[in-house]
Amino acid sequence: MSGRKIWKKGAPFFLLLLLLIVWELATGLLKVEKWLLPTPSAIFIEGVESFHSLFGHLISTTNLALSGFFIGSCIGLVIAALLHLFPGVKDAVYPLLILSQNIPIIVLAPLLVIWFGFGMLPKLIVISLVCFFPLAVASLDGFRQTPYELKHYFKMMGAGKMQLFWKLELPHSIPFIFSGLKISATYSVMGAVISEWLGAKSGIGVYMTLASSSFRTDRVFVAIFIIMGLSLLFFGIITILEKYFVSWKRKEGEKDEAAN
Repeated sequence: MSGRKIWKKGAPFFLLLLLLIVWELATGLLKVEKWLLPTPSAIFIEGVESFHSLFGHLISTTNLALSGFFIGSCIGLVIAALLHLFPGVKDAVYPLLILSQNIPIIVLAPLLVIWFGFGMLPKLIVISLVCFFPLAVASLDGFRQTPYELKHYFKMMGAGKMQLFWKLELPHSIPFIFSGLKISATYSVMGAVISEWLGAKSGIGVYMTLASSSFRTDRVFVAIFIIMGLSLLFFGIITILEKYFVSWKRKEGEKDEAAN
């Protein structure tokens, strides 16, 4: 592998490493108090030492994020399909979907607690609200950008509206759907942490709240880095699945063309 390719693939890592080195040196030279801004080395040591107590919080946040992501993604895909199949409904509902994203989740969360209590339901609603919209918008774009020539060809063969959707529009929109899934996957972690501020007993959000209230800034940064890592992990898994499904779909299309 050439040096140019190594740099292209490793540039984000090298940049992050440079920022951490500058951070480490700057806090040491300027003698910044640990409670104000700890060094990356201190954050790493704290993360290793407290991992046994963090693990339960990590599992709780991961389960909550995955559950909300699954529910929100299903809702987003169903909404996108309905709005696409019924244009009259889309004209009335789509502006309301946009308005729903202008309501700050941190403001809506206390209302959900009042309405639904401190159980799992309000937390799943929070995560679903931040997850469904990116997927709904991306899926709608995918449905709409299906080539007109292919749609016309299917109609000439007698395909109905539902056949056109399942056989052409939905498969064609798979790359768009995965784009929405990647955004929703990263949002799901953020939504899970916000939902845990509503009164959860465990989770990274609870750990972060306890750390900030006791001025343990190093633990707050540990929680931040875990949230970032979990978001990147979700993003990476969706990216791997995207490569598999999109390449599989491309191979199927090539086989169909060869058969014809």
